[in-house]
Amino acid sequence: MRSTVFFLLCVIGLLPLTSLAQNSPEPPLTTQDDIDLITQCVLNEVIAGDKDRTIEELRHYCEQLDDAKQLSQLDKRIARESVGLKNRNVLTPHQRNYILPVSYVSHPNSRPFSGLTGISDEGEPLDHVEVKYQLSLKVPLYTGFSDKDQAIFMGFTLQSFWQFYNKDISSPFRETNYEPELFWINFLDDENVLWGDEMAFALGISHQSNGRSQPNSRSWNRVYANFLWENRGFVFSLKPWYRLPEDRKDDILEAKGDDNPDIHKYMGYFEFSGIYRLEEHEFSFMLRNNLNSSNRGAIQLDWSFPAWGKLRGYVQYFNGYGESMIDYNADIERIGIGILLTDLL
Repeated sequence: MRSTVFFLLCVIGLLPLTSLAQNSPEPPLTTQDDIDLITQCVLNEVIAGDKDRTIEELRHYCEQLDDAKQLSQLDKRIARESVGLKNRNVLTPHQRNYILPVSYVSHPNSRPFSGLTGISDEGEPLDHVEVKYQLSLKVPLYTGFSDKDQAIFMGFTLQSFWQFYNKDISSPFRETNYEPELFWINFLDDENVLWGDEMAFALGISHQSNGRSQPNSRSWNRVYANFLWENRGFVFSLKPWYRLPEDRKDDILEAKGDDNPDIHKYMGYFEFSGIYRLEEHEFSFMLRNNLNSSNRGAIQLDWSFPAWGKLRGYVQYFNGYGESMIDYNADIERIGIGILLTDLL
């Protein structure tokens, strides 16, 4: 055991030296992210990679994963994920993972809770300040395509809204949404890229619900396509979807049937988003719209920045419909600040 650990440390320690001694005058890797990526790559390849690979071949393989002069932002994310996928003790992020200990809502939506036993017609007395957090992970289900740029993933995203500071009603979790999904993704070869520097295409199916019983059950199922492209460091995503129909019901308390038949009027039919990374700062936006005269939709703006260690600061602004399933038909404005655990790029 000790000899194995010693060997790993020696290999990791030799990487910067061999890079300086044998590469052309190109500058060596300098950022902590570069060093972390190569270190993890070495560990994973030694433990689970090709056992016939020499140290020299290992060095070249791991260094090429984060060659900033050749890789786009999408390439870099793929490279970081490919390192983690070989380590069974590492979970791969899907969407952002964050916690907003302080998020302020201008008009909390108490209508879903009105009329319940012990609650007035105005609903529960909800605080304007609450905690919001999101956990999002994915795992590869199949990577055996002849084209190594294709894979099938299963993803899961949990988003929760916690009335932590509301002691008057025992600080409940006001709403929690669950979204499992299954998707196939294909990163196009350079000769097939129609515009920009990188393109990818995904097809998926998702179920999103709040896991509640009637009358506060909310859910829908969608099939979607996702077109991703990068141009000069800007990464964009256009994600149209089709809602799978459900049977209508006459009684809202019935278990079977559509709990929210008008959700498309508020959530719309697509989501358009963009991300840009400027040094250690990441900026992004998200837009949704129903594309009719009512002009309902949503906008979200995000900014993440260095904080301390591996943790990053995070500011999120949301305005519109559909922030959560219980609030899909309520116009919500929120701003929150907190900690980001994983970025998108």
